[in-house]
Amino acid sequence: MAQLLTSRQAEELHRALIAYLSSNNLTSTAAALRAEIGLGEDVFDATTAKKYEGLLEKKWTSVVRLQKKIMDLESRNAALQSELSNATPTSRQNKDPVNWLPKSPARHTLQSHRQPITCVAFHPVFSSLASGSEDQTIKIWDWELGELERTIKGHTKTVLDVDFGGPRGNTLLASCSSDLTIKLWDPSDDYKNIRTLPGHDHSVSAVRFIPSGVAGGAGNLLVSASRDKTLRIWDVSTGYCVKTLRGHAEWVRDVCPSVDGRFILSTSDDYTSRLWDVSIANPEPKTTLIGHEHVVLCCAIAPAASYPHLAAIAGVKKPPTTSAVEFMATGSRDKTIRLWDARGTCIKILVGHDNWVRGLVFHPGGKYLLSASDDYTLRCWDLTQEGRCVKTISDAHAHFVQCIRWAPSVVKDVPVANGGDGQGGEANGTPRKAAGAGATEAQIRCVLATGSVDLNVRIFAN
Repeated sequence: MAQLLTSRQAEELHRALIAYLSSNNLTSTAAALRAEIGLGEDVFDATTAKKYEGLLEKKWTSVVRLQKKIMDLESRNAALQSELSNATPTSRQNKDPVNWLPKSPARHTLQSHRQPITCVAFHPVFSSLASGSEDQTIKIWDWELGELERTIKGHTKTVLDVDFGGPRGNTLLASCSSDLTIKLWDPSDDYKNIRTLPGHDHSVSAVRFIPSGVAGGAGNLLVSASRDKTLRIWDVSTGYCVKTLRGHAEWVRDVCPSVDGRFILSTSDDYTSRLWDVSIANPEPKTTLIGHEHVVLCCAIAPAASYPHLAAIAGVKKPPTTSAVEFMATGSRDKTIRLWDARGTCIKILVGHDNWVRGLVFHPGGKYLLSASDDYTLRCWDLTQEGRCVKTISDAHAHFVQCIRWAPSVVKDVPVANGGDGQGGEANGTPRKAAGAGATEAQIRCVLATGSVDLNVRIFAN
């Protein structure tokens, strides 16, 4: 048998054995071991043996304890390996921003409004979130900490929409209301009301900053939608209305500008959506999207990252790259979501919600479309699987979910400009540069905000 111990270790073991046998009155066995290994009294006397008493028991119990620890660690390791191997694809994807989807429970539930929440918007740089409510106030929250920072008062009726954006280096907050006005607030000056824009003849239902581009120039344009059946484009630096867009036959509910600022998508009670080219002097509807069977409440323009998946749904082999508005999505009171191409052709109808579809946002990674509804749920539609609903957050809120926004992506080395609506990384003041224009890759922030009739704002985050 191969020797496992060194000569010194063997000698120590022999002495510990002799001491153990002697202390347990097994003297003949101890004497036999002494004789066999040649350990006489002159080398290992009673005084030396005393030092070795108890050593064998200590070593033995230590080994048993270590064995138990090893067994416990092995068992824990096996459980973790099993959990990892059985993990669902979604739970693995949550580590990857491109594949991240919100899940319950929400990271924060923000409570302070006294009436239903109608709108939310993220600051493009800081961890600030604005929410508007039927209680006529706007509240500013720190979405990372889940704390209320301030309450802004000024509107005299329901606040219907909010958006961050504005000229480069000077982010503003815009709000609109049933009181017929649009108000501009300065976050750098304690959210002071710096301008009020009157002009609409009825409730102003949506407001968005137009990203700087062919239409915007300095990034100082704002578009609003109203129950007076018009859309208006404003110069925020002067407060003047520079264009009025007429074409809808009923209340204009929502508006979404393209990332390059050239196009605007609007939805209406007339069951249609319209795509406008606002780069021309007298904008007219470029395309009218007809198909919904009820009021169209919300819309979103697909980011370029979605083009390959939407092109496949449309049956187009090569994804188009010529325009910032190749594909769009609209949500309606008919409980459906429709996907459209730039020609106004409906390429897919997404069915699943049990009530009005209130809000839409494309995942900046391009693979998903997320929707909020009066059926209390959020739904995630996988564009790589022809728009199949792959996730439903059934307990998103305890009442109608009225709004949904995605946190703007972090773009390094790109100056902060004005906002979009959370689509494709250009949200609320941080536009992604056009491909081929020295673009810097945007870092997706996995943060989603929703607001509800249950008076809660919820933050879903990785």
